[in-house]
Amino acid sequence: MPDPWWKARPQDVHRLEDRISSIYVERCHIDRDDNAIVLVNKARVVHIPAAYLAVLLVGPGTRITHAAVALLADSATTLCWVGEQGVRLYASGMGAARNSHLQLRQAWLVTRPKERVAVARRMYDLRFPGENTKGLTLQQLRGREGTRIRKLYAHHSQRTGVAWTKRDYKPGDAFAAGDDVNRLLSAANSALYGICHAVITGVGASPALGFVHTGSALSFVLDIADLYKADFTIPLAFDLAAKGLTTERDARIALRDAIVSERLLPRIVTDLKHLLATESEPLLEQELSGLWDDDGTVVASGVNWGTGPFSQDGHLDVIPPTTPPHNPNDAEDGPEQPNGPSEAGP
Repeated sequence: MPDPWWKARPQDVHRLEDRISSIYVERCHIDRDDNAIVLVNKARVVHIPAAYLAVLLVGPGTRITHAAVALLADSATTLCWVGEQGVRLYASGMGAARNSHLQLRQAWLVTRPKERVAVARRMYDLRFPGENTKGLTLQQLRGREGTRIRKLYAHHSQRTGVAWTKRDYKPGDAFAAGDDVNRLLSAANSALYGICHAVITGVGASPALGFVHTGSALSFVLDIADLYKADFTIPLAFDLAAKGLTTERDARIALRDAIVSERLLPRIVTDLKHLLATESEPLLEQELSGLWDDDGTVVASGVNWGTGPFSQDGHLDVIPPTTPPHNPNDAEDGPEQPNGPSEAGP
């Protein structure tokens, strides 16, 4: 019988960077058949090995069984419930990580201003390879990033012949805003967020603890996704618009193919390790379940640490205080009696 999910080890499932990036499903029934998830709609039935999938994006009109969710959890596949056309993330399931090592380090980095700025700088350095940004403030780096993105829009507009004016985005209904290229950008970015979210949770980091973005439950997802928009979603949106492929499905499928061909998943894992982990600390290894002590040490869990009031069978002996029995003949409002010996003589 296979080990339950809380005993699963990283080598028991396929490495995250070796998996299929994502599959988006809507208006279908999701069930389980042995070690595969089954997608059923009016047109066909599709079997997908769960252990080969990094993230399953569940769209509107979809039903999923308890058995399918249990299989995805056992396979360390991230399950994300998304909105219409995949442009909004509502909830997600557990990823591949079985310890909190990286999340604790991330929290340590993000709560110390000096270390947080250092990580934010490394993020900007990934966007400006070969450039010296050491003397620039974060405000200057944001300005340089804005200029870089505007130049990218202009470059791809000229390259493809697709007209471009400005980025038009409508929160809550992103795919409905702007022209074709803007809608394609929104759809592709949303799919990219799902991929980054799956990798972040898969290696054991927190999607909420961002270094550049802050205040959102997906701040770190936005941080990581911004590293790859220039190479993936921006050129892809212009290329699709030039070909007349303007649906959300066109953007999602094209991004999926680009992620596989360019091997984006291992690149994200490598970048996360560069940003958060140290050379002496692994990114994802054995389970580290313990109990925290007040001197900062960690002691073993699953051990009975009971002493003193604990009985031999390991249960705590709770002895209630003794109270005198109630005498119904006592007057309810009688004079208060002294607690100690009487001061009156014999």
